[in-house]
Amino acid sequence: MQDYNFSNDFFRNIDAMIYTCGFENCVPGHSYGPILRNGYLIHYVLEGCGIYKARGKLFRLKKGDAFLICPGELIYYEADHHTPWSYTWIGMQGIKVKGYLERTSLLESLVVHYDEDDQMRLCYEKMFEADKLPQNRDLIMNSIMYEYLFLLARKFPNGQISVNEKKSDYVEEALKYIEGKYCDAISVQEIADHLNINRSYLHRLFKSVTGTSIQNYLLDYRIRQACILLKNTNLSVRSIAHTVSYADPLYFSRIFHQKMGISPSEYRKIS
Repeated sequence: MQDYNFSNDFFRNIDAMIYTCGFENCVPGHSYGPILRNGYLIHYVLEGCGIYKARGKLFRLKKGDAFLICPGELIYYEADHHTPWSYTWIGMQGIKVKGYLERTSLLESLVVHYDEDDQMRLCYEKMFEADKLPQNRDLIMNSIMYEYLFLLARKFPNGQISVNEKKSDYVEEALKYIEGKYCDAISVQEIADHLNINRSYLHRLFKSVTGTSIQNYLLDYRIRQACILLKNTNLSVRSIAHTVSYADPLYFSRIFHQKMGISPSEYRKIS
């Protein structure tokens, strides 16, 4: 197989999505890092061997091993000088990715071993085939990602999942509420009441899982929906402002400019 690399520009996503995948036949001693990555990447070793350094640990990996790279963590990996590895990888981003990975032991162990005929290994191959499709590539690639995450959670379950899963459930319900109610003038207190939890607890929980406050996320989500409407409809700026809960179109335009760096009308022209 020749080296292969897919990457995808993305905007902050409410869900999980594939942002990169690929394959590489490494030359002896080929290394990467030390570096920080922005997303979660899982590399699977097809042949050969190498080392992976993360969280102050050194892992010696061989055929059938997989290793996880987490965002914001300093990592380094290097192909063996005598039998360099070839590997394939899947990269995921989105607010829900961490919660899905918390259902597995991989987030803590960083390394697992796949069986030779494991279905998870085949997900990488299906991913490469999906990238050749002329249309709806993102849909099929993301469907394969969910299959992969399901298989990962089933084969390498997290035995301490109960507390983390409950926290992730609260955040996911908050995200769903925002997705369904962003057109209305909802507040953080209203979301907390809907979940039947304390407002301050929701704020801390949401920020710990997503990396941003629930207020900022709600604002970003509304602006993102406005961008979609500006790009794909002929609705007036006033109508779009009302659709994303802003009664005052001038205030909406000011907020939009602060977030996007240009006015709604200018964004429409260049989209």
